[in-house]
Amino acid sequence: MRPSRRLLRALPLAAAILAIGVTGVALATTGSGISTTNISVGLFDDIRVKSHLDGHKTLIDTKGPSDLHVVSNVIALGGHTGWHTHPGPSLITVKSGTITAYEGDDPTCTGRVYTAGQGFVDPGDGHIHILRNEGAVAAETVAVQLLPHGAGRRIDVPDPGNC
Repeated sequence: MRPSRRLLRALPLAAAILAIGVTGVALATTGSGISTTNISVGLFDDIRVKSHLDGHKTLIDTKGPSDLHVVSNVIALGGHTGWHTHPGPSLITVKSGTITAYEGDDPTCTGRVYTAGQGFVDPGDGHIHILRNEGAVAAETVAVQLLPHGAGRRIDVPDPGNC
């Protein structure tokens, strides 16, 4: 039995997709010198919260169930998170030490330094980044993440090659 022409034309495309998938996994970066503790996870139905007080506005609007994760990350001196993204937004505070954040789409690889008491937002949804401890002591961050219910909290990605 001869394979159809359609099948023969599809084989190179399937091979290319498989190669890209395997390469992406092989090149994914993992963290080094980092320990993560899940403090709490909670399940929420649709959220619709809107507040306005003295010029300060807040709006949280989700559709479908969400998991709220509260996570502590301790990063040793010289450690890093590895390049990654998340399926939803994260609010990150630096509890102690200093963290330098690098963005996967920044061709200049200019890090942004955050010290104890400061916070920053990771929008998630494909935003590729790495956090490094380039300070003088161990650093700790606490992240609050609002993610689609059942989604993995973190997605390792290949080094974008800009840093």
